[in-house]
Amino acid sequence: MNKIDWKRKLTSRKMWLSVASFVSMLIIAQGGGQSQATQISALIMAGASIIGYVIGEGLADGANADTSLKNNQE
Repeated sequence: MNKIDWKRKLTSRKMWLSVASFVSMLIIAQGGGQSQATQISALIMAGASIIGYVIGEGLADGANADTSLKNNQE
């Protein structure tokens, strides 16, 4: 069985857009207004941007730390 690459999934714009779309349609189907669905979708996408940024910076910092450690050992 294949392992799920959570870093890739959490930084995927397609995944977050799908989640936001699903939640928006769910809100409208339950009788909520379009403006409420739009606001909640915007919050989901803003959260996705933050998650992507944090994971990306963590990966970049980790790569820089590995490079620094290799340079110090040489």
